[in-house]
Amino acid sequence: MTQSYKELLAQREALELAIAQARQNEISSAVAKVRELVAEYGLTAQDIFPGRVSKSVSAKAVSKVAAKYRDPATGQTWTGRGKAPKWIEGQDRAPFTIA
Repeated sequence: MTQSYKELLAQREALELAIAQARQNEISSAVAKVRELVAEYGLTAQDIFPGRVSKSVSAKAVSKVAAKYRDPATGQTWTGRGKAPKWIEGQDRAPFTIA
């Protein structure tokens, strides 16, 4: 009473479909329970996942840095951080310093 290879593959495919459907049903049930608890207790994403940053809050606060150098010809400024702009690259920076 040995089953053929094709029969076994068909059974496996049917079983995988049944597993996927059962998983989806359980996920739907779990999500419904979670939503019910969130509504009942007024929970937020921060309450449930305290280590995560919500999408509405920026991931990193950006702080502005005051410019340290100014190009007298164009008025462009540079903070002294990152790659130097072409107008100051390779030159003594003292004449461009903003007092």
